[in-house]
Formats: sequence, C-alpha cells, structure tokens
Amino acid sequence: MFESAELGHRIDKTTYDTEVPRLREALLDAQFELAQQAKFPVIILIGGVDGAGKGETVNLLNEWMDPRHIEAHAMGEPSDEERERPRMWRFWRALPPKGKIGIFFGSWYTQPIVQHVLGNIKTSQLNQSIDRINRFEKMLTDEGALILKFWFHLSKDVQKKRLKTLEKDPKTRWRVTDTDWERFKLYDKFRKVSEHALRETSTAEAPWLVVEGTDFRYRSLTVGKILLDAIRKRLDSPAKAAPLKVAPLQAPIDQLDVLDVLNMSQKLSKKLYEAELEKYQGKLNLLTRDPKFCKMSVIALFEGSDAGGKGGAIRRITAALDARYYRIIPVAAPTEEERAQPYLWRFWRHIPRTGRVTIFDRSWYGRVLVERVEKFCSEADWMRAYSEINDFEEQLVDNNTVLVKFWLAITKEEQLRRFQEREKIGFKRFKITEEDWRNREKWDDYEHAVCDMVDRTSTEIAPWTLVEANDKYFARIKILKTLCQRIEAAMKQK
Repeated sequence: MFESAELGHRIDKTTYDTEVPRLREALLDAQFELAQQAKFPVIILIGGVDGAGKGETVNLLNEWMDPRHIEAHAMGEPSDEERERPRMWRFWRALPPKGKIGIFFGSWYTQPIVQHVLGNIKTSQLNQSIDRINRFEKMLTDEGALILKFWFHLSKDVQKKRLKTLEKDPKTRWRVTDTDWERFKLYDKFRKVSEHALRETSTAEAPWLVVEGTDFRYRSLTVGKILLDAIRKRLDSPAKAAPLKVAPLQAPIDQLDVLDVLNMSQKLSKKLYEAELEKYQGKLNLLTRDPKFCKMSVIALFEGSDAGGKGGAIRRITAALDARYYRIIPVAAPTEEERAQPYLWRFWRHIPRTGRVTIFDRSWYGRVLVERVEKFCSEADWMRAYSEINDFEEQLVDNNTVLVKFWLAITKEEQLRRFQEREKIGFKRFKITEEDWRNREKWDDYEHAVCDMVDRTSTEIAPWTLVEANDKYFARIKILKTLCQRIEAAMKQK
C-alpha cells in the first residue's frame, strides 16, 4: 500500500505559495458552513511513520483554519483514569460534536499496532482489535460522521535521514527521542503490521489516505485539498435517508413471547420481604467492600414498563452502598449537547472507574424501545443498534465490568391500578404524566419491542433478568439477589 508514497513527490515553492492562500480561504469558508449547518462532525486521524510530519500537519491545520472549531487530541499513553475504563472510552469522550472538526494525533490504531510489533499481543488479538475498529467506524459513519484517515509514510532510508537531520538541529533535537530510534530498528516489522492494519480497515465508509511525508509542501497541499474536497462534497450533497439493509423483524406466528411465560402472580409477605431485604442488602454491602471489588466495576441498568417500580428497586440497592462509590444516572430525552453526538456517547461518558457502581435509570436501550416505537429514529437506525449495543456491552465486560440488566414487567391491569393510585396521592402525582397515559395506548407495540430487545441482546456475557414486578416486594428481592449473585460469580473468577 505504500509504493506510491515512496516516489519522491514534491511541490515547488512558487506553486505552493500560489495555491496556499486560495486553499486556506476555501477551507475557512467550508469550516464556517460546517459549523453553521451543524449536521455532521469531521473526524481526522493522523497516523504514520515517525518523522513524517504528523505533528506539523496538526499544527498546520490549526493555523490554516479557525481553531475555535477544531478540537485536537494528542493521544499518548493512557492515564490511570483511562486505564480503569474500556480502551475506547478515552476516544468516545473526545469525539467532536456535529459542526466541529476533531483531530486525533495518535488514534485507536496506535496501541494495537505498537503492541503487536513489540510482541505484547498476538496476531489474533490484533485482528480482534481491527474487527472492533471497523465496527466502531461503521457506527460513526452510520451516525453521519465524516472520517478522514491520513497515514504519513517515509521509506526506511528517508526516515533515517529525516531523524538525523532533526537531531542535528538544536531547534528540533527535542523532537527525536530514544523511542524513535528504537522503533526505527523495527521499521520493517512496523511496516508489515501497519500495512496489514490499513488493508483490513480501509473501508468504503472510511478509507485510508496514504501521503508521502518527505516534502512538507506536497504533504500540506495534499492534506488540505483532500480535507476541503471531502467537507465540500458532504456540505453540497443532499441528505439521503439511510437504506434498510436487513430483513424486518416478525412476531412469533403463535403470538407467544418471553413476557407471556412470566409468572406474574409471585408474591412475598411483608415479614419475609423484610428479612430477605436485610439479608441481601447486607450481602451487597459486604461484596462491595471486598478487596476484590477494587478490581472491577458494576453497572446495573433498569428498564421496564411505566410504573414498574424502577425507582423503588434502585433505592433498595443504594441503601446498601457507600454513597461515595455509586452514581445514579437518570436517562431522559437527550439534550442538545447529546443530540450532537452518536447516541451511545452519553452513556460512554458515565462508565464507572474500578471499585464503583453506576446505576442507569433507563439506558441505551431507549433506541430500540421508545425511539423505535415513537419513530424518533429510522428503522435502519434501531435495527443496527442491536449489534452496536452488543459490541458496547462486550467492551464493558472485557474490562471487568459486571453488567446486570433488569426489565421490570407488570401487567396492563396492574399499571392502570398504579396510575390511578398516583393520581390520588399528592406526593405521587409528579410520577404520572400525560405521556404515561399516551404510552398505554401503544402497549402492544412496546411489548413487541421489548421481546425483540431481549431476543437480540440477552447474551451469555450480559443476559437480561426479567423481573415479575406486579408485587414490589418480590421484585426488589429478586433484583438484589441477582445483583449479589452476579458480583459474587465475577469475584470467583479473579
């Protein structure tokens, strides 16, 4: 893939000085239109050979365009905070919103390539990372992002000459480190691994653009013109609806589903409930104070029918926890800031550190529930969300997160009784809204969506726990017991 980047491409000074002013003006115009429309973000990845002009290119783009609308991120070694989360967490946090340009100097490609060259991960692990990267970038482009991936290349002889030149000049000596020379010794291996990674990840949605880095004028004009052309084409193209590429889901022909087989008559007496509550709250408290808990995190997410008892169940969990080590994330309609990002962004930002518990009151499953039923997103969007959610949860579990998912199910008759009770009791009236009544009219649509959700996202690593919640005592104990069992099972694997 690198042959064309070893031909000795050059641009003379006269041509460069003539073209740069026009290019800068056009880039600024495109950038301001991008910010004004705010319909999509631009994500620029800068990678390649040491000494090929990666840093200079980042500085140049900031110089040529308005830095107020550019967010540049130099991704070096992860911090302690970043190491306690899934590897992609640091990149999700840095994604630019719609209307902005985000530059990643060092990206999600750097660590897999370097680690494989140094022999710290196997080829199979590299390929797993590549597959995950492809799914991540596909998700970003499906969400509307424009991704430009630049790989700056130098031949082995040119890189050696470049490093020596930088090292001789007192003004640039600081840019050449021992690490650069150590990696130069592995040039052939870096080239082979990088070529493999680029070949496997140069997709139709996000192709790699290999640029020869020898001549700064050629490099600068090439990047500037590619960036301008890509942004201009996207701005000038009419928006197209995403095509549906999957077969539609169908309900079982006998109308039997996972909610139909739940035994909704299960109950606990108040006396037994109080005894079990004390037992499992105490057990949960001890588990979260165990030394092994410091090496894991817990995410408990709650979905369910309106008036299903999510709030009461959450309060019974938090009563057993140290308030310093848990957070409750109530999920409502996305804010303007959240709508400017891919839909999973607002959940990635709340992933807990090790030794912490995060509780989501509603969650990322809103895309395949309320957004599906209320048609807040297209069918193509919620259909692809199943695989995107499974991938997200796999990354959480791979990072020692105990993910426990609860669906609180009640019958339609029990929901009506609770709605009417809430309207009568003064301190409960805030819990009932016109939207709750309106949602009842779509009961069957929601049940169909719930069953599809369970069928497609109840995996061996993150299964759904369906909770028969007509009786609140029974539901709360089942939830506490399940949470304790899952944490205990994870500790036994340590």
